[in-house]
Amino acid sequence: MTTRIRQARPADLGTISRLRLQRTHWLAARGSDQWTRAGRGLPIETFIRSVSRSVRNDETWIAEIDGISVGTITVNERADEGLWSPGELADAVVIHYMIVDLRFAGHNIGTALLSHAADLARARHRSWVRLDAWTTNHALHEYYRRAGFTLARIAGPEATGPSRALFERPTASWVPTAATAEPPGLKPKLHA
Repeated sequence: MTTRIRQARPADLGTISRLRLQRTHWLAARGSDQWTRAGRGLPIETFIRSVSRSVRNDETWIAEIDGISVGTITVNERADEGLWSPGELADAVVIHYMIVDLRFAGHNIGTALLSHAADLARARHRSWVRLDAWTTNHALHEYYRRAGFTLARIAGPEATGPSRALFERPTASWVPTAATAEPPGLKPKLHA
């Protein structure tokens, strides 16, 4: 099985919504409040509006296997207020909303999506790939550590959202793959 990464289109919003709801229910069944209203997560309607803007801005990507959408990731140069400093953002791409279809867990879809984010960082001449993770989801923190990320810090009180665990990985620590070294249709954006 080969994972192909392509830019998301408006027609993918239903799939992205389904992935988010699927993962939210899975997390809740395991005792996590990630992405739930109780945990102060974005309501699904707000999430879809945000992703819709990112799709229109060519910031959201879809992972496919044999034509089946199996994951998504949004990559840009923005973060919620109080998480990363302007200097940290100036030299990084930021990952948002990485979700893998549960039916394809264990097939390295997340690895492919993270590598794609690194390829985008390289194309934009950014030294870092950064993300914020749900503060209380320690299993997710371990996932990112296994993926080569380091916990930079837990954001301070000026960051009031539920995702305050800040992880980063140097772009140079990834080796470009032949499939993603020059992503087709890449539109480097140097400014948010």
